[in-house]
Amino acid sequence: MKKAAIGFMALILAGVVAFAAASITGTWEMTYTTQRGERKQDVTFTQTGENLEVSMMMPQRQGDPVEVKGTGTIKGNDITFKITRTTQRGEMTTEYKGKLVDDNNMAGSFEMNMGGNATTIEWKAVRKPK
Repeated sequence: MKKAAIGFMALILAGVVAFAAASITGTWEMTYTTQRGERKQDVTFTQTGENLEVSMMMPQRQGDPVEVKGTGTIKGNDITFKITRTTQRGEMTTEYKGKLVDDNNMAGSFEMNMGGNATTIEWKAVRKPK
């Protein structure tokens, strides 16, 4: 009985440690390359359990970046989030998929439709210091 209780507690502790290790709350600098060259933008995640609130500063062709928001999930090390922004051509939704590499790095891809052609773009993000 005592061994079972110790085993159960160890399992719970391992789950708590794994959950704590997967927190991505904070601001990250995302880098990706398009036909227009390398792009960098800040992405802020607020994590509640597996749910994510996401805020990004999207570069504009002219002028300052604009904040756009979205939602997503993190399950284990797998991250998925969607951002919808308003453009001159109407609303555009981009779905980002990736993995948490370690506490300060994540990487993945998203699809961008440029001129009727869908292109998959790889991205990396590094946690910014607090």
